Amino acid sequence: MIRKLRLATGLILFAYITLHFTNHMAGLWSLAAMNAAKEILHAPWYTPVGATVLYGALAIHACLALYAIYQRRRLKIPFEEGLQLFLGLAVPFLLVGHVLGTRGAFTMFGANVDYVSVLAALWHVDPLNGVRQITVFFAAWIHGCLGIYRWLHLKPWYRDWQPVFFALALLIPALSLTGFMQGAKAVVALASDPAWFAQLQVRAKWPSAENYQQLVQMKNYFTAGFLLLLVSAFALRYVRAAIERWRGIVRLTYDDGYSIQFPPGRSILEASLATNIPHASVCGGRGRCSTCRVRVTRGIEHLPPASSAEQKVLDRVNAGIQVRLACQARPTGGDVDVIRLLPTTARAEDGHRRPEYLQGQEREIAILFADIRAFTKLSEKKLPYDVVFLLNRYFDAMGSAVKDCGGHLDKFIGDGVMALFGIEDGPEAGSRAALAAARQMGLRIAELNRALAGDLDEPLRIGIGIHCGPAIVGAMGFGDTVSVTAIGDSVNIASRLETQTKDFHAELVVSRTTVQQSGLDLSSFEIQDVAIRGRTEPLSVHVVRTARDLPEQAPIKRNGRRERLK
Repeated sequence: MIRKLRLATGLILFAYITLHFTNHMAGLWSLAAMNAAKEILHAPWYTPVGATVLYGALAIHACLALYAIYQRRRLKIPFEEGLQLFLGLAVPFLLVGHVLGTRGAFTMFGANVDYVSVLAALWHVDPLNGVRQITVFFAAWIHGCLGIYRWLHLKPWYRDWQPVFFALALLIPALSLTGFMQGAKAVVALASDPAWFAQLQVRAKWPSAENYQQLVQMKNYFTAGFLLLLVSAFALRYVRAAIERWRGIVRLTYDDGYSIQFPPGRSILEASLATNIPHASVCGGRGRCSTCRVRVTRGIEHLPPASSAEQKVLDRVNAGIQVRLACQARPTGGDVDVIRLLPTTARAEDGHRRPEYLQGQEREIAILFADIRAFTKLSEKKLPYDVVFLLNRYFDAMGSAVKDCGGHLDKFIGDGVMALFGIEDGPEAGSRAALAAARQMGLRIAELNRALAGDLDEPLRIGIGIHCGPAIVGAMGFGDTVSVTAIGDSVNIASRLETQTKDFHAELVVSRTTVQQSGLDLSSFEIQDVAIRGRTEPLSVHVVRTARDLPEQAPIKRNGRRERLK
């Protein structure tokens, strides 16, 4: 609820600032244009409802900022978040004088406030106020942009729109400042004539010296009051910490065996960061990205039930019953053991819902291995640049064959390729797709040989091994090298079938299990029984001398539509 209220009030204030900046742009034309635009853009805020919404949002947003300070368990925060908080707290101190000098003078003393009188007051009477006004506008704009970024950057579509938002974030204030200063320049030139300025004071019902002192006194009262609230928010943190220490201790143990103690009331994420224990948290502990989630292996009874907001995020990522968001889970005491589920390098997209198999599942899939024959001998006669060029052309041909047939390109190993088929579609579709990919590889290696005929002493030859069987599939690796892969006996068999192509002088050796799963008729191809290291029984395989001789298949259904293989 608090997060939604902060977002709603922030969006209201950001809309007001954007309209204000848009109004300033009219100064590029004339002072009259600025005043004409003001009548349109500011009209909603001068109605009773608009004024209530605007100043209510300002008051609530400021109070929530103070509450955010009180809520914090540690003052060491990331630079971006700290800058946003600092600018947000600075705005009320900088803005109060402008609000009282415009809306206050209008309400209390009946002043006629327009851009001519405001610019004269800011840049002719007291230029320091003009500098202060520019400062507060840019502080509010940067604060709002940071808030918008922290709200949207977790959305899957944000990356595509980020350049547009960034351009607007720079363009709007730049045009606004240019128009504002152009208007100020015109007013200062007019105000240099004492007679003109005297007429302006009469027309605008300029507040008297006594009225001005009243406004200054109100400004001082507000500044002192807000400063007192700010100091109180910091002081109450220490009062709360003393109460929590009196209530007891939480003993938290991590998956790497490291253990810490802290008073109840802190979240698991706050406790981690306070003791410099690495813990992923893209959204900064706001319960939105789910990258901080942990599995509680002991002491789940010491955690209050997940709130509706936390449960919504957990449901989005299909979390288990013992999984909690570290930023929202606040142990009440006792011993709690947790396992961090994402690496500390997790990014925003890692918090989105992902297929269950990425966490590790046994699935029946088709595995394909392909390798260039005698590549070591071939590369000995070429320069390093030529070897890299040749391999990249080969990988492009083999990788596109796998992708076009709906496979998952697992990895390149030297001059070899490993691909997985049927992870989501099942063994039948996976087997058919793997055989289709083998046929495409045969066709594309022939095309590659024709294209590079003048650069090769002899044509490239490949060996392909395919087997379908159970394997453990999941996202495995470390840091930035995490990728979807498979391990198990079926993977080893596919690799050894690729090696068998050397003995049979064939491009493809595929297990009969795979052929039977695919439903394709390969009876015209040779059948052999081969010994596989680690297996007591021989494995029956089909030997295909040239992979492109495999039968052409009907269009493969992929991504919800049928696509014909090229």
